[in-house]
Parts: sequence; structure tokens; C-alpha cells
Amino acid sequence: MSPDPLQILSLDAPVAAPLLIGCIFEFKEFSGRIVETEAYTETDPASHSYGGRRPRNATMFKEAGHLYVYRSYGVHWCANLVTGPEGSGQAVLLRALEPLVAVDAMRVNRPCAELTRLCAGPGNLTAALGISGDHDGIVLGRGFDLMPGPGGEVWCGPRIGITKSVDLPLRFFDRHSRFLSRTNFRQSSPFEFSKTAWAKFF
Repeated sequence: MSPDPLQILSLDAPVAAPLLIGCIFEFKEFSGRIVETEAYTETDPASHSYGGRRPRNATMFKEAGHLYVYRSYGVHWCANLVTGPEGSGQAVLLRALEPLVAVDAMRVNRPCAELTRLCAGPGNLTAALGISGDHDGIVLGRGFDLMPGPGGEVWCGPRIGITKSVDLPLRFFDRHSRFLSRTNFRQSSPFEFSKTAWAKFF
């Protein structure tokens, strides 16, 4: 089983992101198992928090447990779990879920999508669950929930859809999941959990 999600979110984003694989994300009547994430921090040029706090990214600087939602390229909403201490500007992007509960309602939100594509990709995920900018800033336990769930074989590799810091291996995913946003594992490899950084979970 996955570690306690509340403990995970208290960690820095690159540490939390692989541990979130397998956790169950619950929003309204929907739920799904997290199978793919990406980590972003304030020192990362690809991160929204890079350069400091601004009105648009203010939620990223709140304490762990908030949901940071932003519009990507003016088209798709993206949902992120804020991690680390208040003021640190860190978050983990939810890239893909394995749909578990209220799947028929997800299909209404994303008609014609195959089951494996319903929540595959950050924009598809938010569309299926009905997450939008109105949900930016909601708090764990009062708007969404995370529950421990079955883990998997975690791999890591470069993040997707960015133009800066593209080589950082900060995308994490369940290697055997059929619900990933991408199934090309080029430049990816098994993730080695550090017994120092993750000591409390071993």
C-alpha cells in the first residue's frame, strides 16, 4: 500500500511525486488511482513558481494539501497537489489517473474517449473529473481527498510538454499501467527510492 498521503504532501515535490503513484485521488463523486505525476519547484525554470509569487501562482506557495489549478496554453486545465512547507512554491502535477468510481459520469464529461484515455494526460484528467479554475485553492479534506492505494513499479524520465529543464527526470509513472498519458518509455528507467530521503516510509 502507498504511504499516508498527508505525510507525502509534506515533502518536497521531487520526493513526493513518486510516492503519490498508487494513491487514490477523490474529487466530488469521482475517484481514480494516480499513475503518473511530474514534480515542479521554485528553482525550476519550467515551474510556474519560478521567479517568485504572483497572483496567478499564489496557490503554489500555500501550505501542502492545496489544489493548484491553472490553464495550460489557454486550452486545458491542469491540477497540481501543493507540497512542502508554506512559501516554498512546490507542486506535483497530476498527469494521469486510472478511473475507478463514477466512470460513466467521466464518459459524459469526455464522450467517445476510450477507458484507457479518459484520464490520460493532465487536460483529459481535469475534463473527465470536471476540475476547472474555480477549484484552484481547495484544500485536502474540504474539496478533494487522497487515500492510500496499491503501488506499482515506479519509473522516472523527462517531463512532457515543456521547453525548459526538459532533461530533468521528474516525471514518475507506474510502468505497467494501461492508463498513462504516454506509453513511450524512451529515456526512462526504474526509479530508485532513496533510503535517506524516504527513510520514514521504509
